[in-house]
Amino acid sequence: MKPVKVLSTTALVMSLLLAGCGDKPAAQPQDNAQTQTTQQPAAQEEARKSAVADLVGATKELVGVLKAEQVDWDKAIKLYDEKLKSHVQSMDEANSAQVNEQITAALNAGKDGQLPAKVVAQIGDKLLQKVAFLSIRNEFKGANDQFANKDEAKKELGEAKEYYDGVLKAMIEKRDNAYETQLVSAIDAGFAEMEGAIEKGDNLAFNLGKQVVDKSIMKAFYLASGAEKGYAYKIEKLVKEGKADDARVGQAEGWAFFQSLQSYLEKHDKKDADFINSQFDLSNDVKNVKGDTINQAYVRAIAKTAKSEYEASVENWGNDKAAITALEGALFIDMIKTDLPKALGSAEKADALQKLAQQYLDAVKAQDKAKADESFKQIKPVLDLLEKYGK
Repeated sequence: MKPVKVLSTTALVMSLLLAGCGDKPAAQPQDNAQTQTTQQPAAQEEARKSAVADLVGATKELVGVLKAEQVDWDKAIKLYDEKLKSHVQSMDEANSAQVNEQITAALNAGKDGQLPAKVVAQIGDKLLQKVAFLSIRNEFKGANDQFANKDEAKKELGEAKEYYDGVLKAMIEKRDNAYETQLVSAIDAGFAEMEGAIEKGDNLAFNLGKQVVDKSIMKAFYLASGAEKGYAYKIEKLVKEGKADDARVGQAEGWAFFQSLQSYLEKHDKKDADFINSQFDLSNDVKNVKGDTINQAYVRAIAKTAKSEYEASVENWGNDKAAITALEGALFIDMIKTDLPKALGSAEKADALQKLAQQYLDAVKAQDKAKADESFKQIKPVLDLLEKYGK
């Protein structure tokens, strides 16, 4: 198993695999039948690249239309229906989601004047970011399913990177600037780890890299909506300043960002996930939105999720899943890193929890069950305490 280290940045980044390079065989003459055979996969590959590029381009185009000073609603609806709807529906079906219904309702509400254009723009923008995230996960699954076929796995991974670069990277850079984190660097390292793992045929390393990318993106969504500089606190501040309309736009952003996290968190803490959703819901008066209560609910839900991952690691000792879920648990702890000093009462206690997460990872790597069990015994009561934060 490759070494896994907790960095002092915002993510856990593994040492990168070195991709081996073999000598290429000399080119051999081909007859017409062979030429036709090789041309067909090449044409298919170009079509795949074009399809992803078209979806990324249509996403940017629709967001631009929605954020225009005067929104052309007919153009926006036509663009969505013709270029994006089919893909959104496919992601909905694969993930039991309702993004198509949500985007369609928002566009129609904007056209009918039931929702302000700025609110619809933020809903559309952030829900399309969710679609990109679901698309990345879909490509990761495809790469994992095709792992034995290096070329196909690399194509799937390349498509995931295209969705990330085209739709999500700018949002994550914004969070890095606001919180002085290094999520973009962590994600880049995760992608590099996955690519190297495909080349070497190391499926465990591939899945560890996948977790770094996945949970770093999730962290960015959390930082945008529920952390100290997120929309939960921005809404409360705008209300105090008498800017109710701006607060409502912020509420739409907070709600739409949360949609990318809701299904994951509610599996472990439905009560708090439902509470967060209800606070950001546009039916809730912005005067009722309080940053601390939303932040505390987030911390509780993420702590419960982390504990669940650790429990899965203990239950799957000796299998690859033990390492994967150990990393996930540590990544979820890292997700609320900026909240830990306040939630635990001191920076020292926050640092101690992160060190324990590293110790557990090291023990799993070394297959030292006694040390892993000892680390988990110390991690669990701290997560239990975080589950009660704010209550």
